[in-house]
Amino acid sequence: MTMRQWFKKNSNGEGGRVTDEAVRERRIRAHGAVLDLNFAQSMYKPLLENQRRDGVDVVRDIAYGSDARHRLDLYRPSNARAAPSAVMVFAPGGGFIRGDKGERENVGQYFARQGIVVVVANYRLAPAHVWPAGAEDVIALYRWVRKHAGKYALDPARIILAGESAGAAHVATATLIRRFHPAEGLSIAGTVLISGVYNPVLEKLAREQFGVATPDPRNEAYFGSDFDSYQSMSTIALIDAPPTAPLLITYSELDLLQMQVQACELFARLVTDHGFKPQLRVIRGHNHITQTYAVNTGDESLSGPVLEFLRACGA
Repeated sequence: MTMRQWFKKNSNGEGGRVTDEAVRERRIRAHGAVLDLNFAQSMYKPLLENQRRDGVDVVRDIAYGSDARHRLDLYRPSNARAAPSAVMVFAPGGGFIRGDKGERENVGQYFARQGIVVVVANYRLAPAHVWPAGAEDVIALYRWVRKHAGKYALDPARIILAGESAGAAHVATATLIRRFHPAEGLSIAGTVLISGVYNPVLEKLAREQFGVATPDPRNEAYFGSDFDSYQSMSTIALIDAPPTAPLLITYSELDLLQMQVQACELFARLVTDHGFKPQLRVIRGHNHITQTYAVNTGDESLSGPVLEFLRACGA
């Protein structure tokens, strides 16, 4: 249920009460399409401190590789059946230079309560680790799930790879460029890309239009300052493994302009150049950061469409 639907359901035109969700949407709209972490936290941190955690078992800080950042948290329904469960691997955002799996506990808690096992994972960060470290870590996570499927009652035939922002960039690179696939092939049930970076060339050439700072603390930290090489690191330009499983691409209504353009560019290129038909959804009433913070707070603007997609993928 979107915030707009909440408003219609819980208020009336004659001075009736207005829901907290509607108040937050008004604040988000008034604040505009900006990247403001403090603003998002001011609204959602109190809610997330008291978010629902019932019905979910968590195993934290499992190593999936040799780097200190190679750690994941595993969220399982407390009443999980003996039969293997579908699993969503989720890579958080952070502009390539920050971010932590603990900040996306809400994603793990919400979807595990819906009966889906969730892996929320850290990956290596720039500038210490540059392209394609993030994509390599996504594949390492995929391999970890397959290797430990028996131990944690996971169904290797129902792995969904998902990410937001920088995490979505890493998932897109890992899945759409064949050379990053495992030698035995990449077998997934679906992919979810939330407001990601898919074309650093475009962001470099349109910094003025997008309002991107120079130097760009995000892209230059991860893709480097040799701009002539950006084409060789652009997922859009390198797609050679069109999806064989369903793909959901989303961006928020008040997202950063470059995120909106790149989501639509990725959608268009997959359709026109590769004959694939991904889903494209706009997350109403949210900006780049608030859409994910709202998960597990009663606002299903993002979690609702994602859950619908996961169900269609067999989760």
